[in-house]
Amino acid sequence: MKLAEYCDTSSGYISEIEIGRKFPSTEMIEKIAEILRVEPYHLFKDWTKEVCNPDVESACPFLPVSIKNEIKSEIESSVNKILDKY
Repeated sequence: MKLAEYCDTSSGYISEIEIGRKFPSTEMIEKIAEILRVEPYHLFKDWTKEVCNPDVESACPFLPVSIKNEIKSEIESSVNKILDKY
């Protein structure tokens, strides 16, 4: 309930996210992560695995494929921007 208040949304919406019926916007993910004081990717990481793998597929197994593809694209774009500087 407090998380919903801090996020300026309903507790019902937070519940829907928690049980997987709704997927939050990028802005909501960032807001939740900020309130919980974690990096946004921590909300999707499978913490049951002992070995940390930087691959989006294994690091975020519960994300929809479209979001995984968006993340991969953003990472590639960011890396290319950095490499273009040098």
